[in-house]
Amino acid sequence: MSSGAGYDAILVLGFGGPEHPDDVMPFLENVVRGRSVPRERLLAVAEHYHHLGGKSPINDQCRALVAALQSELSAHGIELPIYWGNRNWQPLLTDVLRTMRDDGIARAAVYVTSAFSSYSGCRQYREDLEQARAALGEGAPELDKLRVFYNHPGFVDAVTDRVRAALLQLPEPARAHARLVFTAHSIPLAMAQGCDYVAQLREIAGVVAGRFALGEFDLVFQSRSGPPQVPWLEPDIGDHVRALAERGVRELVVVPMGFVSDHMEVVWDLDHEAKDIADQLGVTLVRAGTVGQHPLFIAIIRELIEEKLGTVATRRTYDGSAPRPDTCVPGCCAYTPGRPPSRLGAISR
Repeated sequence: MSSGAGYDAILVLGFGGPEHPDDVMPFLENVVRGRSVPRERLLAVAEHYHHLGGKSPINDQCRALVAALQSELSAHGIELPIYWGNRNWQPLLTDVLRTMRDDGIARAAVYVTSAFSSYSGCRQYREDLEQARAALGEGAPELDKLRVFYNHPGFVDAVTDRVRAALLQLPEPARAHARLVFTAHSIPLAMAQGCDYVAQLREIAGVVAGRFALGEFDLVFQSRSGPPQVPWLEPDIGDHVRALAERGVRELVVVPMGFVSDHMEVVWDLDHEAKDIADQLGVTLVRAGTVGQHPLFIAIIRELIEEKLGTVATRRTYDGSAPRPDTCVPGCCAYTPGRPPSRLGAISR
């Protein structure tokens, strides 16, 4: 058994979500702190949570992931405790770091629940880690984020497996005509221009779609939360379902590839809003699962941890190329709210 050279623990860092109805508005206020999100938008999103009992699925999914990862590590002789903390709700990162310090943890490898590179999906988490360490002060554990894994072969295989399972939900004659629609969280255009988010999404959508002989596919976005005058990535999933229906498409497989768990934005925006639009237009919409606790995905996290521990060589990407480095160059994924964007190219293909 190995505790890992230089590492005492693993930290799972998530987004967080409310556990009870009274948590909903304080949680949403934490999420948008410092951003000019209209109050009406917060109230609308709060209703989504209350419609589903005032509890986000994300925390239970994080707990399940921690349990699966602990079993995976133990099965491979890695006996390291796993801690879990969130950016926006309990257990909050700073509180978890305090517990880790009190437990004698000096250094931890950090898995962030985001596969793709952007300010909000990578750099901001790095900033969260540094701010939490600074708030804790002396004795705060050192924290090393695991590398970005969007092009890890295991991630591509897990997404592919979820698409395959979704296609099987369609009657056999309809499968050959199904349209694959990949979705990811929309971000402001100004943020998108400072990172490889769209390019990474296009790349992996193309690889996964290429494994199914279905012709065209699309990359669309969902869950925008900014003020209407600020441009965000488009097209929106709801608008795109309407556009495809007008073109005669009758079977859709929607793949929430930009998310790693079936949390509120996936469940509400796709299983409720997009599905309702499709039903009204006579379109059959099947939603693929996220990678969640797929065994291939849990194995990815274990492999990335082993890379940090130095017990395995760095795994190459799905096409045999070298992965992105662990560290980010200065300015990587930088974002200044309010910066006007230039025009981006078309997202769909």
